[in-house]
Amino acid sequence: MGGLFGFGWLILIVVNVVAQKKPSINIYSKCLGNIMRLDVGPLGGNLLEVSVLNNSTTVLTQRLASQCGFSVKIDNLGNALIFVSLQNCFADNVNDESFTTTINLRLHGNQMLEDELYQVTKTCPYIAWASREIVCERNYMEVSVKSVSPGRPVPDDVTVGGPKSAAEKRPLDAGFTIKALVFFTPEERMMKVNEARRRGYGISNTPTRLVLRAPLFSPETLIQTVAGVPMTVLKTATIFENKWLATQIDAAAACPLMEGSVSFTPHSISWFLPRRINPLISGGHIKLLEVHMGVDGQRLDVAEMAARRYSMSVNDLYVVTEIPVGAVGGHFKSRVQDGQYFTAYTIEPMLELLWSEDSKKDTRYKVLLPITTPFLPQPPQVIDHTVPEEQIFKVSLGPFCADVALINITFSSEVLSVADCIARGLKIQEHMSPKSCSKVFTLEVPFTDHSVQQMKEMGMSVYSLELTFGLLVMWQFAPFSHTAYLEARFVNNVPPSVSGGCDYKNFYILVKYGTPGFTFKTLVGNRMLTSSLAQQYNFMDNGTHFSFTVPFSAPDVVIEAVEKSSIRSRLDVSLKSPDTNNNIDKFAVACDFFSTLTECFPNGTITTMAMKLESVPSLELSQLTLRDATCGPSYSNDRYAYFVFTGNSCGTTRTFLPTMMLYENEISLPAPAMKSKTETDSEPEYEFKVACYFDIHTNHAVAFNNRPRRSEPYADNGIEELQVEMRLALDDAYTTFYRANYIPMFLRQPLYFEVELINSGKPDLSLELADCWATLADDRTSLPKWDLISHGCANQGDPHKVIFHPVLPDARVQNPLNFKRFEIPMFAFTKDEKNLSRQVFVHCDVVICDVTNPAGPACNVRCSDQDAGMKGQNPDVSEGQSINSLTSGPMLIS
Repeated sequence: MGGLFGFGWLILIVVNVVAQKKPSINIYSKCLGNIMRLDVGPLGGNLLEVSVLNNSTTVLTQRLASQCGFSVKIDNLGNALIFVSLQNCFADNVNDESFTTTINLRLHGNQMLEDELYQVTKTCPYIAWASREIVCERNYMEVSVKSVSPGRPVPDDVTVGGPKSAAEKRPLDAGFTIKALVFFTPEERMMKVNEARRRGYGISNTPTRLVLRAPLFSPETLIQTVAGVPMTVLKTATIFENKWLATQIDAAAACPLMEGSVSFTPHSISWFLPRRINPLISGGHIKLLEVHMGVDGQRLDVAEMAARRYSMSVNDLYVVTEIPVGAVGGHFKSRVQDGQYFTAYTIEPMLELLWSEDSKKDTRYKVLLPITTPFLPQPPQVIDHTVPEEQIFKVSLGPFCADVALINITFSSEVLSVADCIARGLKIQEHMSPKSCSKVFTLEVPFTDHSVQQMKEMGMSVYSLELTFGLLVMWQFAPFSHTAYLEARFVNNVPPSVSGGCDYKNFYILVKYGTPGFTFKTLVGNRMLTSSLAQQYNFMDNGTHFSFTVPFSAPDVVIEAVEKSSIRSRLDVSLKSPDTNNNIDKFAVACDFFSTLTECFPNGTITTMAMKLESVPSLELSQLTLRDATCGPSYSNDRYAYFVFTGNSCGTTRTFLPTMMLYENEISLPAPAMKSKTETDSEPEYEFKVACYFDIHTNHAVAFNNRPRRSEPYADNGIEELQVEMRLALDDAYTTFYRANYIPMFLRQPLYFEVELINSGKPDLSLELADCWATLADDRTSLPKWDLISHGCANQGDPHKVIFHPVLPDARVQNPLNFKRFEIPMFAFTKDEKNLSRQVFVHCDVVICDVTNPAGPACNVRCSDQDAGMKGQNPDVSEGQSINSLTSGPMLIS
């Protein structure tokens, strides 16, 4: 930043909307030859006021700063450098050898904070005075020349005169006072001291020196070109008088301007300072004694210059300084112009020269020259780091200089501050590296965020995000923006999946390969599906999927329970990664299979089979016995034990009924085996009851339509019952069904229901739907209630009527009359528009009809508004017919 900052008027350095705590800054002071420097910062978004303490506190204004020897620069990070001349207006000067200055620094925060006051007192010794010392600062020029003290000779540039002898040199005693100044512009112009001070000039007479200070571009200066370098030049004569005599001291200063003395390339800065500054030289011969280079008023040695890649050389005309753009000691800053982003590099190098003229007097010449390169456009770059498979947009924007802040982000329908973005779960980070202008902002937005648009294109998912970054150059208070459009496309990779079902004797498994490229292995139960096992299970492959059939009695099937009329068996199938052995998909299907475990023969022989249950994994079937512990199984393996005995052996009991005789026995572990089980064994006891009925009149075990009886643990055989099951298919092919207890659905998503008469064994029976309705709870009598099928027909008051699907025979459907299929869209009960229910249960009443005797009205209803051939149902039930009740669900609304 060029110019003067921070005096009197309050300068806002950094944007700081709300201060959270009182500011804490660091202050360092340094004595740098004939100037002092204070390093202050960071200011943290507060306002800086500088004042000095003399007899009273004086707030420095811009005018007073240049008149009294103060300058300040503040970089774009909020760090301030305050330069103070040792001979400033407020210094406590002890014999021109020690200089003490007290400075007050006040930080003005926002209304929530009290102002913070810091006081710094610094004493700098300085005795290496040259005859003449010139300082060129960013806002003033200062010349200090040796004056005449009592008892010391008058220097060459002091002319003593009076009424009697204008050329006679005499000592200058304490009686001399400054009466006027003469400016050569180039014509002479005389001013009284008070007038000169009112015009902003600083004039003081120290114990040994005359100090003159002028604003850098005061009206009495002139621009003069020296060796092609433009310089602002001040030439004066100060007139002293006492009662009888008058004398004058000549003082001149010349300071280079950046324009004309500095040249730029994209990578370097070259500063040319004339070796011979003619406006300051009166003699013919000069000798250059010392040349030093530095930055911000501080000299650098050779090693420090090499480390920073600075260089300095002296030729016949110039002292040439070379500085790389971006080198240590300077900084980049930003600017917005016409909505475009620009950057420039700024640095304040120093050159300090010491020369002598004709070996009579020496001059120390110090120049602190602020240099800023031209602002160049630096369009921000958007880099898309998105990996579509990660389902997250990742983008970076930059680079920027350190003085740029991210304020907000505009999405398609809203503007969010950085804090709002973070609160919403978006990840925003700011990255900086030691390299200049390396600030980069990164943003991560999940594909699931509602600002992300999604569409499907030919087997691909396309996600897009349009956003605008709102940015601010802090020191300039200039907002600007940059828009980015992100798009991610990827093939919908579908992993392999497994599904299946069962009929009255087999499990049917379907495995889809998914997207090409997935490799997996298939486990059936605990065994790998090898080629030999696949052959046993009727393996078939069509390129997109394969299927196989597993009998319910296969060794890879586990038995969960033995019910009244069936065995409940389960088949577990899993797809695993061959590399990690992790599950890709896992499937289990459990079904009830009709099975005759117990058979009763007319000659009194009874056979029964005890199955290995999953709930009793440690059971050794060979140890099972009938009530008589000596009666063990005739054959056993790790899956079942087979018993053969008669009605009058092995502890079988006999009970006389009115028309039948009941023989009973039970299978269990003998007492020694029971005692061997530990008290901590959590497995249930194994007990299996066996019962046979014999017709007393015929003495045959063929009662009840000459059909053998079945048995289960803890219960006798009962009268045959027809079982009806309702299930939900994945699609209208009705090949794959949901297997979870809770099924998530979207509103209006089609629901495909199938109702089946299980294992009827009679091709002359047909299943008919009577009524179907939906409720909020699994209680079929609960309210509210919505009718789906009424009297066997779709509810005419429903805007989305039930669609009936025909049932055709296939590998799974042997008798289409035992099935009914219908479709409804997913819906929700609601109290108002914003209060949807979260689950729905569907209930149905069905009727079993005899197709050979269709006289009943429940089996002969047709719906006039339905597809031709689709039967409806009537709630009237003829004698001999029964209603079966079914409930699905729950189905959860996503």
